[in-house]
Amino acid sequence: MSKTLQGKFRPKHPEKYRGDAGNILYRSSWELDFMKWCDKREEVIWWQSEEKAIWYYDPVAKKKRRYFPDFFFAHKRSDGIIMETLVEVKPKRQVQGPPTNPKRKTQAWLREVHTYVTNQAKWKAAACWCEDRGANFQLITEKELGKL
Repeated sequence: MSKTLQGKFRPKHPEKYRGDAGNILYRSSWELDFMKWCDKREEVIWWQSEEKAIWYYDPVAKKKRRYFPDFFFAHKRSDGIIMETLVEVKPKRQVQGPPTNPKRKTQAWLREVHTYVTNQAKWKAAACWCEDRGANFQLITEKELGKL
């Protein structure tokens, strides 16, 4: 297993960050790429990283938990309308989920299933949270990050 890139992000435009701009942490190179995108894009008015807590029911642990989505940001569209978007950055394989009927149901496969089921519950709660506030929820994978 390769070590994930982690560290502290130093924005060039700290005034755009809502929260402690001196303590922005990333847990992957993909999160770092998205932070750089938020920081440099003119249409991004403000952004946050793991500042929002959303309650969800974890069907694996069978209890309520808090979920901190990766990003929340506001941007001005080309038509002048300001939109707020909640973003989760995940590998495409986690968004697609594990195979439904593998040849061998290993411990690793079972962990993937649990992760997928838990993530689905988180993302459903995030989508509802956004719908209640007129915001958007977006899952971003390495494919979409490559287009930013």
